[in-house]
Amino acid sequence: MAVAAVSRTPDETSNSDAREALTCVSDLRALKSQMGKDGYWLGGSGYGYGYPMGSSGYGWYGAVGGGNPAANGYENARPGYEVRTLLAAANILAQHGQQKACETVVGTTRGIYQLYVADLHRISVPIVDVPYWQQRQIAAAQPVTGENKSFRSDELLGTEVRNPKGEALGSIEDLLMSPQTGKIAYLVIGRGGVFGIGEKYVPVPWDSFEATPNVDLLVLDASEQTMNGAPQVADGRAMRTNGFEQESQKVDEYWKNHASSVEGN
Repeated sequence: MAVAAVSRTPDETSNSDAREALTCVSDLRALKSQMGKDGYWLGGSGYGYGYPMGSSGYGWYGAVGGGNPAANGYENARPGYEVRTLLAAANILAQHGQQKACETVVGTTRGIYQLYVADLHRISVPIVDVPYWQQRQIAAAQPVTGENKSFRSDELLGTEVRNPKGEALGSIEDLLMSPQTGKIAYLVIGRGGVFGIGEKYVPVPWDSFEATPNVDLLVLDASEQTMNGAPQVADGRAMRTNGFEQESQKVDEYWKNHASSVEGN
């Protein structure tokens, strides 16, 4: 099955520019790490807007045992939306070596996030148990190819991928469409590196994935060892210019033979 890449602009960042952006990358990673530790943010990947608004009640309920965030007096999704959008913008700027612009966006993001957390503190919203929330999400995941399911590209791009054990496998870097059907054929998982710099790209057949409620996470039944041995692609441009028909056959065969490799690991 031949495929064509969409939605990804080839990164033309020079190695020098990439190195210069590493300071901003470090700051961005530190901010996201702090957000995870705070326990007020579940929307860093996927289409969620953050905690508690990002999971339409499910992530909230699974994390802290029940209740409705709106009942606590917090009904504003806007700050979470802004934080998520700015994180994505800083990521893009870092990948293109725009150090100064990236730092400006990270600073703005930090300020909005601090106001967001202050609002949650003010109305005594409890913090989330992120590992427990992830376990609940993974247990509720359903195949992406199920009946009556549809997805937007912005729901998938950037979404974290974990296996059924909860181990992180990477995040979605790109979508590959089948020219025959016009439907998604593969999701490309970015692995290693930092925010797109130094990453390796692993295409995985679309029907291998499950999605959690509200697409906060994607679930792939694969081990770290399986991911390390999987066929890789350079970037979207390589797929378009070199042709992907033969490579897609290799990818399909690999995942057919390793579809449930996480079991028994």
